[in-house]
Amino acid sequence: MHPDVPAVLDRIETDFQGSVDRLVDLLRIPSVGTDPAYAEATRRAGQWLVDQLAGIGFRAALRDTPGNPMVIAHYDGPAGYDGPHLMYYGHYDVQPADPLELWSFPPFEPTLVNAERGPRIVARGAVDDKGQTMTWIEAFRAWAAVHGGLPARITVMIEGEEEGGSKSLRGFLKANRAELKADVCVVTDTNSWDIETPAVTYQLRGMLYTEVTISGPSRDLHSGMYGGAVINPNNALAKILAQLIDEHGVVQVPGFYDDVIPPGNAELDQWTALGFDETGFLGEIGLTAPSGEAGYTTLERLWSRPTCDVNGMWGGYTGAGSKTVIPSHASAKISFRLVPGQDPEKILTGLRAFLDARMPKDFRYEITTFGKSPAIRVPTDSRYLGAILGGLGDVYAKAPVLIGAGGSIPVVGMIQQELGFDSLLVGFGLEDDRVHSPDEKFEVACYRNGIRSHAAILGRLAGLGG
Repeated sequence: MHPDVPAVLDRIETDFQGSVDRLVDLLRIPSVGTDPAYAEATRRAGQWLVDQLAGIGFRAALRDTPGNPMVIAHYDGPAGYDGPHLMYYGHYDVQPADPLELWSFPPFEPTLVNAERGPRIVARGAVDDKGQTMTWIEAFRAWAAVHGGLPARITVMIEGEEEGGSKSLRGFLKANRAELKADVCVVTDTNSWDIETPAVTYQLRGMLYTEVTISGPSRDLHSGMYGGAVINPNNALAKILAQLIDEHGVVQVPGFYDDVIPPGNAELDQWTALGFDETGFLGEIGLTAPSGEAGYTTLERLWSRPTCDVNGMWGGYTGAGSKTVIPSHASAKISFRLVPGQDPEKILTGLRAFLDARMPKDFRYEITTFGKSPAIRVPTDSRYLGAILGGLGDVYAKAPVLIGAGGSIPVVGMIQQELGFDSLLVGFGLEDDRVHSPDEKFEVACYRNGIRSHAAILGRLAGLGG
């Protein structure tokens, strides 16, 4: 442990109620970044963060983008500092709260609830990602309060469009490449292994997200006058979508698995040693039987195998009552989670070939792409990773573990591609935090451990030297 850390940990404990109060203040701001109706509130959340960082000693500003503004802040570090330049990333936008009737409490009135594992904060954004972002901001605050400043050179980037696909991020990175130069980025938007076991996520699946619309008749048709004489686009699309995955869970897009890099035996042994509770994982969502690509464990399917999912489909009349119509077109949103080795562009080409081979005569289709990001794998021999593991070990009784993640965080790939350095993902969420769902929550114990861990991690990273 860095010798300056114990006093910082003491400060975190004495001011922890203040840390909770500040998180509650941020959670009250309904920064639903994807909804223009919340544009003012979203900007207000960004400004709130600017004010907090400025109060700690950063040069902080709210920077406009074509979408929601970016929070950018810089701290030069102590005189003569020769350690790594650190970037910290988070996002202040949140998912819409709908359906409101399924919340136990108003989503933007943060509520502390006593539960089996102690108190938890229930609110939209509690864990994704306001609470997690505040873990390192509060660690910075404690360092500055105790030692009069921070021990490293730091750049902060907090965006307001992550939940909408980070549409402005790549352009912002390109335009500000020199200003945002650093050695490594710390991202806190992932999970611990469990409430007692910290984790660093070293592998993330990538994403290709598409919308496919197929069109047949030139207009909607009366199903009595035309039914049985023409192909119904709804029926045609349903048939096509049903062929995306075979009875063994294998995706049928041409070339889909050609470039997949499987985990090695040592990695698989490490995953087995984690003791994953499949029954509990499924039981928490009301299921009992696992499913997916045959021949793989649930963890392998989640961390190292690519997927294809239909996220939504529609066509024709969907309102109340009846309307006997054959629609002129039908649509579906289709996402692919990608693993190391896969190229999103190649998968998109394969999807086109899949559709070409199955499109009915006289039909045509269009594909809209909403996001493309490759899978990410962080080298496990990185000295920065070693420092983070050491910092987690300074705080937790249980040793930290390396884990994969089934989700995608586009910023990690963008930072690598546009700025040229890796990101390290250390998070303090839990599987049952109901991310993107009603009653999203963050365990207070996880919030406390996150702040303490980031204080220790900062000390170890600053001490690496150049």
